[in-house]
Amino acid sequence: MALSLVPEHIGPLEKAHDRKSFDCGNDEMNHYLRVQARQDAAKRVAAPFVLTQSDSPAVLGFHTLSSSIIPVDELPPDLMKHLPRYGQLPVTLLGRLAVDRSVSGQGLGEFLLVDALRRSLEAAQQIAAMAVIVEAKDQRAESFYRHFDFQPLSKARGRLSTEIQRRLITDYPENRVFEYLVYDVRRVYIQKS
Repeated sequence: MALSLVPEHIGPLEKAHDRKSFDCGNDEMNHYLRVQARQDAAKRVAAPFVLTQSDSPAVLGFHTLSSSIIPVDELPPDLMKHLPRYGQLPVTLLGRLAVDRSVSGQGLGEFLLVDALRRSLEAAQQIAAMAVIVEAKDQRAESFYRHFDFQPLSKARGRLSTEIQRRLITDYPENRVFEYLVYDVRRVYIQKS
């Protein structure tokens, strides 16, 4: 199924969204979206965002964001170079990100990641967060985040981080998931066509 998506198709999880048919191939992630995500949103412990097509309530992908803190000694040394020497620092946690198997391989994971990073950057301008931390649920997820220059944290297996930069530029052409992901972490430019 070829999709034509634009950013407004990602929004907060609502009761009207069809979560029951979602299957990313990971039972834990499926269960979270189907059973727990709305409760987390209502209790404000996580903010789930879902990707849908404009003409369907079916969830094609999702990510969750929340505020967190991290002990300074868990951060990679090169990330700590220009940071104050506090015991812990504020971060945004990208706790979950998954795409339905029916649309896998179409760049929707990258599309959701760009959305999560954009939202994190916007929030960090109001409520401080110096990095985005991800929790990779398996080796495949860890490889995905490493491709986008996330670095492993020193003490937590499966947790990776990247600095929130002042510039996160994305271009969402109408007929592609996205054309460019320009992501300024040590000037890494990843072009998708």
